[in-house]
Amino acid sequence: MPNPTNHDHKTLGNNTLGRRDFLSTAGSSLVAASICSQSLMADDSKSANRIPLGLDGHSLRGMKWKATRLIEFAAEQRLDAVLLNNLNYFESLETSHLRKLRDLAGQHEIAIYIGAGGICANAAKFSDKYGDAEALVAKAIEVASALGSPNVNVRIGSIDDRFLEGGIQPRIDEAVRVLKASKERAMDAGLTFGFENHAADLRSDELLELIEEIGTEVCGEMLDPGNGLWAMEDPMVHLEALVPHVVCNSLRDYMVWESEEGATFQWTAVGEGLMDVPSYVQTLAKANPGMPIFVESISNSARPIPFLTDEHWQGYPELAAADIVDFLKLVRRGHKIEIDKPEPGMDQKKFDQQHQQNEFLKSVEYLRKHAGAGLKAFPS
Repeated sequence: MPNPTNHDHKTLGNNTLGRRDFLSTAGSSLVAASICSQSLMADDSKSANRIPLGLDGHSLRGMKWKATRLIEFAAEQRLDAVLLNNLNYFESLETSHLRKLRDLAGQHEIAIYIGAGGICANAAKFSDKYGDAEALVAKAIEVASALGSPNVNVRIGSIDDRFLEGGIQPRIDEAVRVLKASKERAMDAGLTFGFENHAADLRSDELLELIEEIGTEVCGEMLDPGNGLWAMEDPMVHLEALVPHVVCNSLRDYMVWESEEGATFQWTAVGEGLMDVPSYVQTLAKANPGMPIFVESISNSARPIPFLTDEHWQGYPELAAADIVDFLKLVRRGHKIEIDKPEPGMDQKKFDQQHQQNEFLKSVEYLRKHAGAGLKAFPS
């Protein structure tokens, strides 16, 4: 049986990972938390039309788990893939350690996808832990090659970068420069870059221009609907604009509602917000067959989008009011949701860990039942 972490590279126009890369095997034991998912598996669990389902490690950020434990957790949940979206997840970047991780994932028929994190030294935040941006990308390409990841995900930073001197454009220019300088290295390794819309740093039109400038033969989109919402886009419209270029993704649901200064939003477990989840997932799957749907559950934190203030528009000097009409329709549809709090006397850290795991498991259950995700049937 082929190892799912061995990927044949294709151009982005046909960047598919065949279902053979994700064939499931029975017999893995489940942790107790996953047992409730058995009743939620759809009747078509063995259908060839099901979609690989994966864990984005950030879902369990409160656990502070490294790559080994995250792969083990994904195996316990009988998932098909794991996304480790920056190099800090790895206990070591030594080849011998990466080989062990790849072997561990292969034993459980789990594909590994990775990311490098921020690649713009002129962003509000940039880590030089691995050297300059080019050195970081080079190291990430080495890690991806060792692990069998088809992509290296990259990004600028956050919404804060839109309010730096010169706005977001100098950051876009720097990202283009770094990836063009790294283009040959990536293509030689048979990898593609997945450029992430991260923390509302970029809107879809900006992403499209960036991807095309770098070259669609080597750069696609790492799509995050929650961050699309934060950038004042309807995530479904955002998806339609970017889906031809999507090579990776991180999925969560969302709720947004009116506030005095514009809007407030919270991300939610999949199936508990405004997203048409089956439509979203099937659109992704049709555009890139074999690409896993990664759950990145982030919730229980309300964030403002103060679009009725002059200050907010300073970060969007070229954006017209007409460009946020679809977003405003979502705002009108949504309703306020409250923040969950621990019971008196409960440790906040422990509460956060339990809440994060529960949100992730709820999301996985919903996707298995309603969106045709997950290749591996639970044992009966």
